[in-house]
Amino acid sequence: MTILHVDSSINGENSVSRIISRSIIERLQAQEPAATVVRRDLVAQSLPHLTFEAFADSTILDEFLAADTVVVGAPMYNFGIPSHLKAWIDRLAVAGKTFRYTGNGAEGLAGGKKLIIASSRGGVFAPGTPSAAFDHQENYLRAFFGFLGITDITFVRAEGVAMGPEAREKAIAAARSEVTMLAA
Repeated sequence: MTILHVDSSINGENSVSRIISRSIIERLQAQEPAATVVRRDLVAQSLPHLTFEAFADSTILDEFLAADTVVVGAPMYNFGIPSHLKAWIDRLAVAGKTFRYTGNGAEGLAGGKKLIIASSRGGVFAPGTPSAAFDHQENYLRAFFGFLGITDITFVRAEGVAMGPEAREKAIAAARSEVTMLAA
């Protein structure tokens, strides 16, 4: 089993999404000790914005396609995802590799993977909340990876992390509790 671990927070060790994604990796490795973990830190190894020439380098796409499970640390910045994460995602949508167009519309070619997203948000944006309409993070990620054919998508969410130290700790504890329920 190969696990691709992608982090995109600029907050370093203070990052809630990194704390959660590490917990997810630890959980998966405890269940599958022989698993290979490939790590990509999109801040330490930032990718430039997509250009036509960037499609010639298939390293990012190859890492993604080789993974059985993908763990993505995805904080919400300004109601969406970090630009570092968007630059990585832009390299995954490749016609003929991860999707194709047919007479019936688009068809994802990257199915069969498990995707676990460690989502962190300063406020509360979950479905049913007054701010849910501002969620352009989780909705986007679900739609994008669904377009690629990935249907096994789990979000481990920590919300309200900027609403004071107690709220932050409570959100991290709740997310870590969810991690204990994950299966490899």
